[in-house]
Amino acid sequence: MYAPFSYGDVLASSQKAAWQLDDVLPDDAELDFTRPFLPEALARTGGSGLPDRERLLLNQIRAHEYLALFGLVEEFILPFVLDHARPLLNGDDLRVRALLQFAGEEAKHIHLFRRFADTFSRGFGGSCPVIGPAEAIGRAVMAHAPLSVALVILHIEWMTQAHYRESVHADRQIEARFKSLLRHHWMEEAQHARLDTLMVEALAEGLDAAEIEAGFRGYLDIVDFLDGGLAQQAAMNVAVLECRIGALAPDTRKRLVEQQHQASRWTFLGSGMAHPRFRQTLARLSPEFVARLDTIAPAYA
Repeated sequence: MYAPFSYGDVLASSQKAAWQLDDVLPDDAELDFTRPFLPEALARTGGSGLPDRERLLLNQIRAHEYLALFGLVEEFILPFVLDHARPLLNGDDLRVRALLQFAGEEAKHIHLFRRFADTFSRGFGGSCPVIGPAEAIGRAVMAHAPLSVALVILHIEWMTQAHYRESVHADRQIEARFKSLLRHHWMEEAQHARLDTLMVEALAEGLDAAEIEAGFRGYLDIVDFLDGGLAQQAAMNVAVLECRIGALAPDTRKRLVEQQHQASRWTFLGSGMAHPRFRQTLARLSPEFVARLDTIAPAYA
């Protein structure tokens, strides 16, 4: 199959993009809670019907969710990449080094996101619950075929690229330290997306048409599983908001949870499905997969 990247190029780019945790978010960092953290294109609080101050709070809660869910995902990406690298340890040195660098950077991102959660809680004046536990989510995802998991990871990594380039980069309103954190995460995820493209190609290479079809179906099953988690997270976010502003009327709460669930569906699912690079990889597996994706994508818009 056609692979548009090389392990050597990815490794070289990754080493140039490397950064240190303390340079991005020192232990004593403080966040500016007078500003929004997420661009509106990702937070989608404009359709919430809330006044400005409450929309700002919801934006900040969504920003906490944004990194927390990335952390959950990266906790299953890390063992997946290590499992993929283990059989290759006596093989292509560049391939192994690139994969191990990938794993090391994911471990660093997990540490970064946990540090952010602590920093956020100090400034916000309380914690924001997150779906989980991470181990249970990881087990449910990793129970699927490796090709299915690799497609989900590829979806997420290209999604990260789109979020930074299309929404975060040019936004001058969002909190500066949070924006810097997203920029540094994007710098390394750019290499991960290229590596995972190579991983998908390698995993598909030895499979027949029925196995590739099963891999795509598994990807859709994982998307559906993650969507259920996003619905739970939307309800948890609104509960945190109510702790700050008081209880909402039941109908208002129901509408807000539904609106925010749909916002998260776009942020984490629809935007990844729409990424041209992800769709190119799907088309190389089977052009039919892109057509089938397009039949369900409107639900995540």
